[in-house]
Amino acid sequence: MDDVLVVGGGIGGLAAAYALRLAGLSVRVLERAPQFSEVGAGIQLAPNATRLLASWGLLDPILAAGVRPRRLVLSDAHSGVELTALDLGTPFAERYGAPYVVLHRTDLLDALLEACRSSGVHLENDRFVVRVTTEADVAHVETAEGHRYSAALVVAADGLHSTLRHYLSDDEPVASGFVAYRGAVPLTDVKRHAGLDEVQLYVGPGIHLVQYPVRSGSMYNQVAVFRSERFFAGESEWGTAEELHEVFGRTCPEVRESMEAIWSDQRWPMYDREPIDDWIAGRMVLLGDAAHPMLQYLAQGACQALEDAAVLAACVRRHAPDGPRNAAQLEMALAAYVGHRQERTARVQRNARHWGDIWHTDGIAVLLRNEIFARRDANDFYYTDWLFEHAPGMDLTLGTGPAAGVEVVR
Repeated sequence: MDDVLVVGGGIGGLAAAYALRLAGLSVRVLERAPQFSEVGAGIQLAPNATRLLASWGLLDPILAAGVRPRRLVLSDAHSGVELTALDLGTPFAERYGAPYVVLHRTDLLDALLEACRSSGVHLENDRFVVRVTTEADVAHVETAEGHRYSAALVVAADGLHSTLRHYLSDDEPVASGFVAYRGAVPLTDVKRHAGLDEVQLYVGPGIHLVQYPVRSGSMYNQVAVFRSERFFAGESEWGTAEELHEVFGRTCPEVRESMEAIWSDQRWPMYDREPIDDWIAGRMVLLGDAAHPMLQYLAQGACQALEDAAVLAACVRRHAPDGPRNAAQLEMALAAYVGHRQERTARVQRNARHWGDIWHTDGIAVLLRNEIFARRDANDFYYTDWLFEHAPGMDLTLGTGPAAGVEVVR
């Protein structure tokens, strides 16, 4: 019997597996897909995530594979005018104790996968978990393929469409009516792009475009998002490539020319869920998107999953010193984990929705938004301190990995 069984081998699941392994537990990961993989697109890692990767000894491979942007720039998608920018240089890294990094999602997953393998985490593919039952001292897991496992703790990290969340809630994912088209392409395939030391964001009524380099600057990631009027009209075919090019065809030249390299053969409708009151069902606990899926406007989905992983491992280590098989200690550990994480993640979920509304506003509100951003002082960190500084429970995670503590990376 394993100490921990993690359901889901995405970024959150592998991060949880590695953090719990560092805490001295035996861990097994069950992944539904035939291989561990991520979509071919980029990901942004803010300091709240890179601090944790540093504490686990994983920041160096992330920095080698990614790019450290100098600025995050917000511009108007129709006029092309820069509205405001966030300096991501040395003062920023010193303020938050770690850098801002952009990279290919596969590179992050591969770093976590290699860390799990080298640390002794058991990894299994083609395992679709359909049932978890709990007894006083053990949890039993069954897969659609007929496999059975037992563990002291089950971590449900099976994503937005989690099959295990139903033990706690009968809610369904909420469709936002927005659709994303995204992908990373060779830099030479992009006719127009922002500076290769910048994360560029263009915002407009019902649309936005995010751009940044990945793979040490050899590839360029773009994410184009728009509000589908066909969705709100109740049509069955919505969020199509035809709609995409129609709405972005009215933007500034910089955006229109960038759209020539956007992937348009696959779409990602954007969903989240409402926060729920509890994440614990006996010896099973939710983590990452299974617990708190969020819209992408704060670029925090993976970052919050990494936070979950670190705090869960720290709470198990602190409150269950005899290991998760001790029922009373495990109960305390899981309660502490949820207590630290629930309010924080709910705030991020709700603020992600609000930021989407701000980016996509229309009419006279556009003028007001643009003026507010234009008047922002370059040294104003009001909108980032609450998100990037140490979150509740993070003090428990310091010194838990190969690199004791977190050093400022310049």
